[in-house]
Amino acid sequence: MVNKQKILIVDDDNNIAELISLYLTKECYETLIVNDGESVLPAVESFSPNLILLDLMLPGIDGYQVCREVRAKHTIPIIMLSAKGEVFDKVLGLELGADDYIEKPFDSKELVARVKAVLRRYKPAVVLPENPNDKCVEYQDLSINLTNYSVVYMGHTVEMPPKELELLYFLASSPNHVFTREQLLDQIWGYEYIGDTRTVDVHIKRLREKIKDHANWKISTIWGIGYKFEVRSES
Repeated sequence: MVNKQKILIVDDDNNIAELISLYLTKECYETLIVNDGESVLPAVESFSPNLILLDLMLPGIDGYQVCREVRAKHTIPIIMLSAKGEVFDKVLGLELGADDYIEKPFDSKELVARVKAVLRRYKPAVVLPENPNDKCVEYQDLSINLTNYSVVYMGHTVEMPPKELELLYFLASSPNHVFTREQLLDQIWGYEYIGDTRTVDVHIKRLREKIKDHANWKISTIWGIGYKFEVRSES
């Protein structure tokens, strides 16, 4: 029997939370509802969700702070829910580690589609034996393995959400090739993703914070076009 994927719903409006739960249980997801930010981390530990639907306007600790706290310990995908539709709010949510951002009020079909899209992209890390067919890209002081979703930089494992790793792997797999933001958005997030190219910029910024420029390689910005993984000739 296949285990159901679990979704933690965080919303102080219990009517909305129950409605979301209804939508998702009809799609065969298992859900748990919490109504405040303080309850999220304990629920993550006890419920082990595959995804978190996180409202921003919560009593006490708001959704932004909750996202920070979850990201400090876990790589669980997070979809933010908010009535705030300004670009600033969306960018802030993505910078803090959210995987997607849905404005309220939302259509039930769109919500379910976004949940499915994020879960399709999420692949938990597993330890696999070495295999010549592994999807692995290696440079000096950097190893990116898409088979077990791991990144080793300067001898240390770097934790990062799946989409960050996929973006890094995709760029590093085609050294010195320039990709537009639209191409990266289609490749990593998929054609069904409802978002804009700013999402790519946010994820590149987070990658640069974790993977610094190296003497032989770096993530370069091609102004007005996009990005490339620039590999320099070793002297």
